[in-house]
Amino acid sequence: MEYVQERIATLHEFGEASSAGGARSSAVDAVAETAVVVPMAGRELESPAAARVLGELERLEPSPAAVFVPIRAEPDRVEPFREWLASFALPIRLLWCNAPGVETLFAEAGLDGGFGKGRDVWLALGPAAAVGDAVVVHDADARSYEAEHVHRLLAPLQLEFDFAKGYYARVEDERLYGRLFRLFYAPLVRALADAHDAPILDYLGAFRYALAGEFAATASLARRLRTPRAWGLEVGTLGDAFDVAGFDGSAQVDLGRHVHDHRAVAGDAGLEGMSREVAATLFGVLEDHGVEPAYGSLPERYRAAGEELIAQYRACLLYTSLSGLAR
Repeated sequence: MEYVQERIATLHEFGEASSAGGARSSAVDAVAETAVVVPMAGRELESPAAARVLGELERLEPSPAAVFVPIRAEPDRVEPFREWLASFALPIRLLWCNAPGVETLFAEAGLDGGFGKGRDVWLALGPAAAVGDAVVVHDADARSYEAEHVHRLLAPLQLEFDFAKGYYARVEDERLYGRLFRLFYAPLVRALADAHDAPILDYLGAFRYALAGEFAATASLARRLRTPRAWGLEVGTLGDAFDVAGFDGSAQVDLGRHVHDHRAVAGDAGLEGMSREVAATLFGVLEDHGVEPAYGSLPERYRAAGEELIAQYRACLLYTSLSGLAR
């Protein structure tokens, strides 16, 4: 096991012989004062991955203070969602994020310009922070989810960190996934950091899987998150965490290996559309922190950084395959 540290504290998989047992024990106890947020889209009604997440949360002892499930669904799907969620022995609170009343409130406040996962999470963070000392956010599409992930994310908070981000391996059938991070975000941030000496870029580049949907935060920090409405959720959260927690108050924790659903590359619902929104949020975060990207030369620098990373990924996969043959 390696214990390499980034600019932020990096907590590797604990293992049975870990000396972090005290933090883990405190994290187990802290679950009772923690609200868990699991955003779901309409398609995740009774899906195997979402059912696994909720089933694993049932195993937590003690139980969370509350489990908020913000959903975006058509009206005829809301009651089936409610009945399905009631089948789990959890203190679940269903939030219908695109309910007519909610949409009216947004319109009256001049905030009806868009929707998505980010807005749904943002709607849940307020009530979640009101019932717990900490908030843990998990995606609902991880088919390898374990209840232990809640403990791991809470452990840094027991060590006086304010914000903890999960990271994990995206490797299936000898193929690398997490493509939006590996092929878009990572080379883009690397290209920007090469041209701009800015702490925010050091912070954004320190996370091993910046686009992972799993994080934990103190209730105080959760209330201050200005979550973007759609696929920029993770980057926007990091931008706010940098302002509130900074390097010293942030940590990342190993969640092992995750198996997720995979998206198509093309289209607004695929990696193409997601990349546009992630980029828009990233550039907004940078500009908020006084960084003015050199856009003219950025495409060339991005392609160079991407080619460098692809060569590194290729070498890693080749070595892994050869090692498997040797065994």
